[in-house]
Amino acid sequence: MRKTYMLSAALVALSPLVCAQDAFKQPNPVLPTEVVGPPLVAWSVLQKPRPIPEPLPPPDNRSNQSQTGQPADSQPQQPTAQTFTGTIAKATGKYVLKVSESTAYQIDDQDKARAYEGKQVKIAGNLDAKNNVLHITSIELVS
Repeated sequence: MRKTYMLSAALVALSPLVCAQDAFKQPNPVLPTEVVGPPLVAWSVLQKPRPIPEPLPPPDNRSNQSQTGQPADSQPQQPTAQTFTGTIAKATGKYVLKVSESTAYQIDDQDKARAYEGKQVKIAGNLDAKNNVLHITSIELVS
């Protein structure tokens, strides 16, 4: 009887461990949202490296492209203004700035140039070397 009593006592003592629902439960593979580190570390080891993508151009370049139909970078940039000194003369029906005996630049604003015909002037502007045209910003007489 003593053996039966001891066996019963042992079963009663161990029953919470044997009958517990969580005793043999597998761990949940989905971690709570507050745990961030371990899945990222494990995941990053499995990833293949990729190059970082280039950033998009600023929005103003895209709007400029849509208006002109060509990328903003392909448009010629305006050079800084230069100063030219010479004499305004008429050649082949157009006013030009004659800088030397062999160099003359056609002037884009013929009305401004007309007032200075035959006079020594200083012109601030941009030179379009491709077309040999001087775009006038300002014009003044040389004293």
